[in-house]
Amino acid sequence: MYHLECIECGKRHTKADVVYTCSKCGGLLDVIYDYSTIELDMDKIKKQCPSVWKYREMLPVDENQEPISIEEGGTPLYKCDRLADRIGIKGLYVKHEGLNPTGSFKDRGMTVGVSKAIELGMKTVACASTGNTSASLGIYGARAGIPAVVLLPEGKVALGKVAQALMHGAKVLSLRGNFDEALVLVRQLCDEEKFYLLNSVNPYRLEGQKTIGFEIIDQLDFNVPDRVMLPVGNAGNITAIYKGFKEFMNMRLTEKIPKMTGIQSEGAAPIVKAYQNKQNDITPETHPDTIATAIRIGNPVNAKKALKAIYESKGLADTVNDDEIVQAQKDLAQLEGIGVEPASASSVAGLKKLVDEGIIGKDETVVCVTTGHLLKDPQEVVDMCPKPVVVDATIESIRKAVFEDK
Repeated sequence: MYHLECIECGKRHTKADVVYTCSKCGGLLDVIYDYSTIELDMDKIKKQCPSVWKYREMLPVDENQEPISIEEGGTPLYKCDRLADRIGIKGLYVKHEGLNPTGSFKDRGMTVGVSKAIELGMKTVACASTGNTSASLGIYGARAGIPAVVLLPEGKVALGKVAQALMHGAKVLSLRGNFDEALVLVRQLCDEEKFYLLNSVNPYRLEGQKTIGFEIIDQLDFNVPDRVMLPVGNAGNITAIYKGFKEFMNMRLTEKIPKMTGIQSEGAAPIVKAYQNKQNDITPETHPDTIATAIRIGNPVNAKKALKAIYESKGLADTVNDDEIVQAQKDLAQLEGIGVEPASASSVAGLKKLVDEGIIGKDETVVCVTTGHLLKDPQEVVDMCPKPVVVDATIESIRKAVFEDK
């Protein structure tokens, strides 16, 4: 039992409506459940391995609709003691969303979103993307057997992400413009051609992503961390994860909510600026720029929801620069064996900065969410790492190269 409700004016829309924003005021929509009708089998919850559809009773897909799934979710929650020592904090976990099937957290939203598209009788799905959304939509569209159309900003998307969308048969359009322009145009395309929009303005997509919050609690044996930190681009993820925590508390499975802490790059930080000015909405940035392509977004569509999540949870938002992002990316890889794309590392970079500044206490237990796999952006890795050492095919040459720095 659920409906869609505008967060601005409160207008209700039914679950049969194909709508992304409020038909009355244009505000963002949220999926509202009647929690009294939801019955969770806690024995099953505590015994089953985590996955998105493990929590089906709290997802907005009809029970008669077979999920469009490739076994997403169930990503590891690593305890990172060496990285915690480097940063100077007591308890640090990393939730590595890069180990979803397509290599990013977007799979959680797409399994629910594409399943909903099929339930609603939609024949084509579409999105604008900085990369990961296009990869995920292409693969889930292929799984569902329906066409996928994606708009990408020309020259601004990592090769690994474009390759996934192309290989799985999506119609890929490279736009002479930025992501924010692509989103405006794909929304127009979906309205006019009756395609189903699966950017994070679609409230059903966020319902899949909220399972990250469910899993964090599940994997910590229903203990709640003090803080959850994550990269913020279009701001759907921080919104969704907060909702997951809130729903577990509404169901009386937990007693508190972690402080939601969003990290943006200095070159693309409209939400941080709004937070610092105590505002409830953003001033868009027209020319966002950062090495972290996945969060290179100047007008995040879920900004109002994200700011609400930060304020209500008593969290915060801050920026890191590209050098800090790259260093955190190296620390994750070399201290913990966790390979992530640059945007993912911003959560760890932000943690280090805020601990160094005394804003985050050293006795806190923190979960950093890393959103995408290292191989999503292989060119960045090649550019920032030392080049392979060329040696002769002799043991003497190899030994010399191995020990030359010792």
